[in-house]
Amino acid sequence: MAPKQDVVLLLQLLLGPALARSCSPLPLVLNTWPFKNATEAAWKTLVLGGSTLDAVERGCAVCEREQCDGTVGYGGSPDELGETTLDAMIMDGATMNVGAVGDLRRVKNAIGVARKVLEHTTHTLLAGESATKFAESMGFVSEDLSTDASRALHSDWLARNCQPNYWRNVIPDATKYCGPYKPPSIAKQDGPTYKETGYDYGHDTIGMVVIDQAGHTAAGTSTNGIKFKIPGRIGDSPIPGAGAYADDAAGAAAATGDGDVLMRFLPSYQAVEYMRGGESPAAACHRVISRIHKYFPEFFGAVICANVTGGYGAACNKLPTFTQFSFMVYNSLKNQPTEEKVDCV
Repeated sequence: MAPKQDVVLLLQLLLGPALARSCSPLPLVLNTWPFKNATEAAWKTLVLGGSTLDAVERGCAVCEREQCDGTVGYGGSPDELGETTLDAMIMDGATMNVGAVGDLRRVKNAIGVARKVLEHTTHTLLAGESATKFAESMGFVSEDLSTDASRALHSDWLARNCQPNYWRNVIPDATKYCGPYKPPSIAKQDGPTYKETGYDYGHDTIGMVVIDQAGHTAAGTSTNGIKFKIPGRIGDSPIPGAGAYADDAAGAAAATGDGDVLMRFLPSYQAVEYMRGGESPAAACHRVISRIHKYFPEFFGAVICANVTGGYGAACNKLPTFTQFSFMVYNSLKNQPTEEKVDCV
């Protein structure tokens, strides 16, 4: 029997000419950041007959195992207490069903747990310790998500008087000291006036969009959030319409960046709605970024978009330290995962 890799290559050779003759760019795998192995895993899943949901799950799972950029999976982004927790979601654009987990503790395969929420419950999002108990009931192993690297990050943060952090209008002054913190009304003294800091928190969720040859869509995300977050914090990644969104009638999108800002605008949902209204994927992404920029001109973020005919695009908000956004593309017109870049606006 031929090795699995040879079978994959054979199928690509057999399917490639037919797809090229039809000039169709489908199937399509699109994901944030240059996480090539995730793109390739999703594509191979489609080539071997897997569904779009299968492709999204397996693609994101690769990043969870490989700890992509330290911002996906275990051993990264410790919270204030030094614990790594995970957020993930997966959405089926054919049925509009979603499964998601937030603040997931002690389980490495967050996207897998999200898939179980989709398949075995009528809920959309499970969070915290209860999400962990659900995962254990589904057969997932409970294990420590911390590593020597994440523990070192946390120790260094404590040594720097807990800088940066995400508190404001509290006592003691969160820009100078560690907590515990209290609001001034409870501390009975005047607190500091909140001022935006200039820290670059640099967090890079994997967001993935998959569209098969029939135009069926799926989207998903996985992340360990932001470093030194307040325990219990959940960002945009597991929120349908914020972290990702898919609809077979229009397309799919996914976002990455400052989740606390992004989730206020439901950028993935909005991008799909722009495409439904006739906008190209690139224009839809651009409009989403411009809308957020109006309120938060210094926010860190990017969006990827794809329509059901296989068109795709991306956009990002320009910052002094972030002028280009890299993302991965694999479709029937390419013979390998390809990194593309877009200039931020």
